[in-house]
This record gives sequence, structure tokens and C-alpha cells, in this order.
Amino acid sequence: MKTTLTTLLLLIAISASAQKMITKTGKIEFEASVPSFEEVKATHNAATAVLNAQTGEFASLALVKGFRFKIALMEEHFNENYVESDKHPKATFKGKIENFDAAALGTTFKDFSIKGQLELHGKSKAIAAPAKIRKTDAGIEIISNFAVNASDFDIQIPSVVKSKVSNKVNIRSEFTVK
Repeated sequence: MKTTLTTLLLLIAISASAQKMITKTGKIEFEASVPSFEEVKATHNAATAVLNAQTGEFASLALVKGFRFKIALMEEHFNENYVESDKHPKATFKGKIENFDAAALGTTFKDFSIKGQLELHGKSKAIAAPAKIRKTDAGIEIISNFAVNASDFDIQIPSVVKSKVSNKVNIRSEFTVK
């Protein structure tokens, strides 16, 4: 009886964990460039994401200091003056992929919508973003492009550079969860 109960609990634990797919090598890029000025763009290559393949629940996390710029001084200003990464070290998203059905995914991208809360700089905002999702040999690939305003997260752009940095920030994320 004890062996049967232990086996049953083990099977339940395995099936519950099998629904969650994860990556720690997700890529997030953002750009707040203004034409005719220096590119304001950064990339993060170690973002974490978790997908519950059964429910479509999705969450991601990026340590803010993980964003890399081409110009080191821009990265320093970003961390110290804009997002205050010592005070607000993480950017997170928690939401759900609407009408998600992992069994219906194929090798070509299908269009979905992801809705949830983006938290950055101590502020949270509801986000609805389009996503392209497909199955690959490596897992489930999720690509999303959307835009937010820095001002929605109380990120102040100093007047001296206001003409060189856009309030509108374009974000692209790529995750392959397995």
C-alpha cells in the first residue's frame, strides 16, 4: 500500500511539473531611438520565462542590469538615472496567452494575444501584446513585439536629452521554452 501511494504521488508530481515549460536564455530587446540621433537600443540574453502549456499562463523576468547597450555610458545612465536598477532590479510580466492550445501548434507561426501585467520601475501596467507562437525541435517558440511609454512607468527623460530619447519604447521578446 505504501509503495502504491508513493508511486501515485510521484506520478502526480511528474504530470504537474510536465505542464510547465521554462527557459533562462530568453532574449528581450528594446529601442527608444529618435531619427537623426544616436541609437538608444539594448539587448538582454538571459531573461527567464515560464509557460504553463495546459493553461496558457505565461510569466517572464529580466534583471534590469542584464540589458546591454553598444555604448557603455548609455548603459550606465539607463541603470542609474532612468530605471534606477539598484532600487528596481527586475522587470516582470505575468499574464495569459488567450485561446492557447499547445496540442494545436505546428511548425508555422500562429497568431495569439498575450494579456497581463508588466511591472517595471516599481509601476505596473496592463499590457495586451500580439504574439507569434510555434512548435520547434527545441520547444515552443514565442515571439512578441509591442510598445510602451516610459512615462507610464514613471521613467523620467531629462529635458536635456528629451529630443534624443523617445518616450515610446518598442520591445521585442523571443523565448523558446521546453
